[in-house]
Amino acid sequence: MPMSSPRLIYRAPTRHDLPRLFAIYSDPQTQLFNPSGPMTEEAQANALLERWIGHWEIHGYGWWAIARREEPEHIIGFGGIALHDFLGEQRLNLGYRFAVEAWGQGFATEVGRTALEHGFSSLNLDEVYGFVRPANVASIRVLEKIGMQRCGDLDDVPGQAPSLLFKTVVAPSP
Repeated sequence: MPMSSPRLIYRAPTRHDLPRLFAIYSDPQTQLFNPSGPMTEEAQANALLERWIGHWEIHGYGWWAIARREEPEHIIGFGGIALHDFLGEQRLNLGYRFAVEAWGQGFATEVGRTALEHGFSSLNLDEVYGFVRPANVASIRVLEKIGMQRCGDLDDVPGQAPSLLFKTVVAPSP
């Protein structure tokens, strides 16, 4: 069932999203801080999409396909909360990736707030992590703006500076 925030609509990804996913993830600009670089084959996007769909089938939540309210059929990005392997430890990770056309409009902050609110209020999560490459100043600002706090480093890319690890915790109710 689709969710929404003031300017955006969120829904589970479908196989029909493959062309848009590949377009966004194959763009060198959107992958500037990804050590793996842009996708070069649609098969890579298909494998990622199948993992996302599988996550939804198993857990009932995961990364969303994201569109503006006024253009619900045009996906501008993907993001949300899903399990991620943090060097052998499964943790809930907040992430997002937007087409260049959607940059600089506050959408990452809106998605981050919506995902955390949904995660803590509807999914009853206790904690959510986010990791970001140290040079990705814009994403660091987004994580800080939505209340995530730096909690360490993640040495996840051999030969490069570690990613910065952020965390948000919900205090247990009395």
